[in-house]
Amino acid sequence: MKSYNENLQNLLNLAPKWDFIERVSLDRALGRILADDIVAKSPYPAYPTSSMDGYAIKFTNQNNKIKVINIAPAGSSDDIAISENECVKTLTGALVCGGADTIVPIENVKLSGEYIEITRPVSQGFAIREVGESYKESELLLNSRTKLGYCELALLAELGYSYINVLARPRVAILSTGSEVLDIGQTKEHKAQIYSSNSISISSLLKDMGCEPIIMPIIKDDKQAIQTALQNALISADFIITTGGVSVGDFDFMRDIARESKIIIDGASIKPGRHIKVAKINDKFIFALPGFAYSAMVTCVLFFREFIEHIFGLKKVNKFKAILKDDYTKKSPFEEFSAASITNENGTIKISTATKKSGSSAIVGNLINGGVLLICPSDKDGLKAGEIVEYIEI
Repeated sequence: MKSYNENLQNLLNLAPKWDFIERVSLDRALGRILADDIVAKSPYPAYPTSSMDGYAIKFTNQNNKIKVINIAPAGSSDDIAISENECVKTLTGALVCGGADTIVPIENVKLSGEYIEITRPVSQGFAIREVGESYKESELLLNSRTKLGYCELALLAELGYSYINVLARPRVAILSTGSEVLDIGQTKEHKAQIYSSNSISISSLLKDMGCEPIIMPIIKDDKQAIQTALQNALISADFIITTGGVSVGDFDFMRDIARESKIIIDGASIKPGRHIKVAKINDKFIFALPGFAYSAMVTCVLFFREFIEHIFGLKKVNKFKAILKDDYTKKSPFEEFSAASITNENGTIKISTATKKSGSSAIVGNLINGGVLLICPSDKDGLKAGEIVEYIEI
């Protein structure tokens, strides 16, 4: 089997660029991918503005008694100018009057009638937001293919946008297979049946990736039924994720169906998920993931998340380094991605698998409470406490 990196690179080499665009209101744009560069049409602020409550003065008048001739609240556009030994009481966010070059905070002055005396002088230009402090005209503020968080949305609102062009969410069909699997809400008829968690976990992961999940009905281990479901999914979805049926069992039909298509990944030398398959039918990609819950989530992150971020054009870092707290013993000859926890100990990031349960690839709870994936390369028998290791955030 090929390595994880080799398989991933082969997949990304075939990945298309996603350029389907839609227009959404700003209050519905959180987490969306920006489709256009955003350039400032004018400087901000456009005029000198006060950053605190105080008095607008000429810097050279600080040792004199200064007359208060007016007040400038935020939002006022009155044209006010001062002469020698004059000032204007200026509130936070207000435009600075003509002739002033410094704001003296209220707490730095003594007010006597209509005059102030400065008890604590300030530096020239103090508390004045100069023209273009935030950004200048024609300055590139956001690159296209930026994921919009709360700060980016605040900037767009400041610029006056109410609608914005974003990449359309890819529609991803989720098809869980297995005769033992029940849908949520169904009643168990015998002890061999289990409830499907894959549709919920994969759907949640997809939403976080910026996709629109389509949860399809669970299909029993019947090759014709699975093929029919796949054909329906190919019509309505951009990409397909299946869980279950990719191993070497008698009823693992997804393995055979994937191989009947243009196969891109036919297993990988990783644990968990070495039986993963990725195939392409025309311009549609099918990601056939393992059925075990932990394996399905891990392989979705390792392959599908990288695929989606690549076609979106995102430059996101998911891999980090930490110091290993405890020895780690390999369980296979493959590259292993094991559930772990990270802690910040006096500014040093440390990682440990001791907080996680040891067992099969079906332990969903191993990824709760901020779980990450410790990476143990295939050419190592294990990892020693104190080593600098790599991990992947989920």
